Amino acid sequence: MEKRNDLPARYATEEEIEKQREYTKKIANMIADGTPKKACVITYGCQQNEADSERIAGMLHAMGYEKTEKEADADIIIVNTCSVRDHAEQRALSITGGYKHLKAKKPSLIIGISGCMVSKQAPTDKIKHSYPYIDFTFGTEKLWQLPEILYHVMTEEKRVFCPNEGKPITAEGVPVLRENPYKAWVSIMYGCNNFCTYCIVPYVRGRERSRRPEAILAEVRELVADGCREITLLGQNVNSYGKEFGGECDFADLLAKICEIEGDFIVRFMTSHPKDASHKLIDTMAANPKIARQFHLPVQSGSNRILKEMNRIYTRESYLDLIRYMREKMPDIAISTDIIVGFPGETEEDFEDTLSIVREARYDMMYSFIYSKRSGTPAAEMENQVPEEITGKRFPRLLALQNEISLERNLVWENKVLRVLVDGKSKNNPEKYSGRTDGNKIVLFDGDESLVGKFVNIKITKAQTFALIGEIV
Repeated sequence: MEKRNDLPARYATEEEIEKQREYTKKIANMIADGTPKKACVITYGCQQNEADSERIAGMLHAMGYEKTEKEADADIIIVNTCSVRDHAEQRALSITGGYKHLKAKKPSLIIGISGCMVSKQAPTDKIKHSYPYIDFTFGTEKLWQLPEILYHVMTEEKRVFCPNEGKPITAEGVPVLRENPYKAWVSIMYGCNNFCTYCIVPYVRGRERSRRPEAILAEVRELVADGCREITLLGQNVNSYGKEFGGECDFADLLAKICEIEGDFIVRFMTSHPKDASHKLIDTMAANPKIARQFHLPVQSGSNRILKEMNRIYTRESYLDLIRYMREKMPDIAISTDIIVGFPGETEEDFEDTLSIVREARYDMMYSFIYSKRSGTPAAEMENQVPEEITGKRFPRLLALQNEISLERNLVWENKVLRVLVDGKSKNNPEKYSGRTDGNKIVLFDGDESLVGKFVNIKITKAQTFALIGEIV
């Protein structure tokens, strides 16, 4: 198992940030030859990876690169990778392997890999020795130093490999090129201290470190002023935000400060750890209508024995107490969760405990996964790995139960009017427009392009398992 990252985090100094700005200017001058240069950023993984990719795109844009969605048109390609599951790494490597022929046609093409996968030394070494057409890699800790890394690649004509070194630095002022003008990711913290036995995140994103509240508030104010209507605060465990500030500002305090910003917008957040979800946080949500009535609270298992093996630091009883308190304070709240099926040693009795917690919690939505070994985590070395033939039978039972509950939870909204933020045409039903409610439920309706990015009132005419159908009122 890789060594834990226990070194203290710090904030980048103005001198360090200015150094990156200087590299940005140098690259901009180098590529300003009259021919537009294009950059393509490919993203795999979670919302944090999406937010990181927007920062990568922002830095490239500041250097003078135009954004393109087509790898074949690009002068630089950066693949931002995920490492949560081995399959995610293999997929990223497979896609990157396809760029070999692009480089053969255009030798000047620069190809880089970033993110969780190359935060570790072993995958970095594999790429260095087996993928000679990859010009550089950088881990999550090095993202803000992309201008410096790229400058060395371009001027020294040598490959550069930068895995994490256990020296986490939080840098403000990194340019961001956002994908959506009315929805935004805002990272409020990085890393994780929990070391759940199945999870690789602490080893590739380092220990928890929070951004200063004043920096976050300034970013949110700017977004709202620019017309952003939905802001999602990101962290591996947002509930532990601000612990290093000594009580100066915890997550509930940060939410309350954001709600004081003038403007018509809603705030969401993810992801939460049940051990740190406090009554204070729930009370703050209940008191502020700008905070979406939605809470994603991963339970992972309903068995206390399995929860202990997972190192989750809570019990099913304490978890259900939280659910009850949320619904007491906010009866209309939508609650979602994550569940792992087939964690090592899971018995039929353990799985029945998971089914029972689903019945009791009555989630609106659930994201479920069959456990797969992740090299470098304690669970991968555990005995009693559950055979595929067993998990293959348990998984559909869980899905069937949740689908039944999801439909029941959605039926209560029929004939009610809900406020919806319009996203655009539905991907699965292009004849309809799609949006999301305060509780993050998908709503399909007839509309037009003029509504995109706006709040509209929709009367729900029909409820389905995965969506609500309605009409504008």
